[in-house]
Amino acid sequence: MCRFPKVAWAISGGFLLSVALGALSAQEAARPSSGELATLTTDEDHQNMMRQLGITALRPGPSGNEAAANHANYDESLANPYPKLPELLRLKSGGPVTTPEMWWQRRRPEIVEDFEREVYGRVPSMVPAVTWTVTETRETMLAEIPVIEKQLQGHVDNSSCPAIEVKIAMTLATPKNSQRPVPVLMMFGGFGFGGGRGAPGAGRPAGAGAGNAPAAGRAPGRRFGPPGPSRTDMLIKAGWGYAMISPASIQADNGAGLTRGIIGLSNHGRPRRPDDWGALRAWAWGASRGLDYLETDAAVDARRVGIEGVSRYGKAALVAMAFEPRFAMALVGSSGEGGAKLHRRNFGEAVENLTGSGEYHWMAGNFLKYGARESSFGAMTAGDLPVDAHELIALCAPRLTLISYGIPEKGDAKWLDQRGSFMAAVAAGPVFRLLGAKDLGISDDYLTEKMPPVNQGLLDGQLAWRQHDGGHTDAPNLEHFIAWAAKHLADGRGRIK
Repeated sequence: MCRFPKVAWAISGGFLLSVALGALSAQEAARPSSGELATLTTDEDHQNMMRQLGITALRPGPSGNEAAANHANYDESLANPYPKLPELLRLKSGGPVTTPEMWWQRRRPEIVEDFEREVYGRVPSMVPAVTWTVTETRETMLAEIPVIEKQLQGHVDNSSCPAIEVKIAMTLATPKNSQRPVPVLMMFGGFGFGGGRGAPGAGRPAGAGAGNAPAAGRAPGRRFGPPGPSRTDMLIKAGWGYAMISPASIQADNGAGLTRGIIGLSNHGRPRRPDDWGALRAWAWGASRGLDYLETDAAVDARRVGIEGVSRYGKAALVAMAFEPRFAMALVGSSGEGGAKLHRRNFGEAVENLTGSGEYHWMAGNFLKYGARESSFGAMTAGDLPVDAHELIALCAPRLTLISYGIPEKGDAKWLDQRGSFMAAVAAGPVFRLLGAKDLGISDDYLTEKMPPVNQGLLDGQLAWRQHDGGHTDAPNLEHFIAWAAKHLADGRGRIK
């Protein structure tokens, strides 16, 4: 049972009453009343959101199976049906953005509002507090270097809804003999001593041959990387620390879990409203709470904490970097649609895949509108989105942001649309320059600029790009990330002041 605050219940009760005549009629028994938790299947929750939005039919997403009738497009000549992107440096009123002050005070808030309302959802203003506890500490060796590892648990206050428990799991490892606080890279994935077991679930489209999750038990430091040192070994050898944070301990990776986890706890077990947060924003929120702890640990240089993830967790890493100004740097691995890839691209995974029942839970409910074929408001497409991925990358400026991919031949599937993310990074450049940082060092013409050769990165600026010759992993780029970040952070650059 959950205790609903008076104001929240008045608002949410009004919401539930407004949808009870249609949106939830098929799940009447599942609707929460008198403090009961809603229990919906993924399909029921997906249908509920469609009804709230007045959507009667969604366009199906393309298939990752190239033999299928509805296979994804991989013809570059057909890849840009909406070539004009929303203007980064133009206010909604029409005026140009010409100074950093205009960006921070006027344009950036406009972009944040659009992403929160239409794409990733809003974090509630009254999310319960998190209390961190060190549950276990041990000394060990990594890369032949003495290391202190701490198991951490972030207990989220559930006094208003005791039936839902959220305990964020994180592991922190730092060199034992460092004479000063060290930079730390927080990585979405498994947790546990030794860097954790069980790599993040990357997922893949039905029939796609690449970009899928590692086998159970594979160390998260390796994923699909080449033989050699794990990512955790590389970080420790470089004098860094790492934190492994478990997304599953924050929010389940499915639609049925939306009335549980931190989203469910914040909603007292009720279904989402259209602008409520999805799993990507929830995982990013969890990373911010992990950063709260790191700021209290004397072994950590809290001014130099980065965020990292691959595939769906690459999306979450980019969202975390965009919305949390305390992260100094990000390594965004193979993030694809919903991450660094332009939504407006017709290449590989599409908006319609994210609006389907398999992935909609990552996004705000409102995002379903852009996959609508039939609805009370007509049909909408990716071209109707008020924002796109270049603006998400721009929200990271002027901090250190490296967009990473592998190659399809080794398992980083075409489905991810490497070029679509490169175009977004190119288009984000003007904001980095406006704020006194360096961009990729090429023109702003995202439609014609060529991707650099594999293994030849664009690493001179605070905004960077590198495509390695490996698979669905960022491990081959980690040593380059460490060197690039160390160069820029040595004098304190690359951060929001």
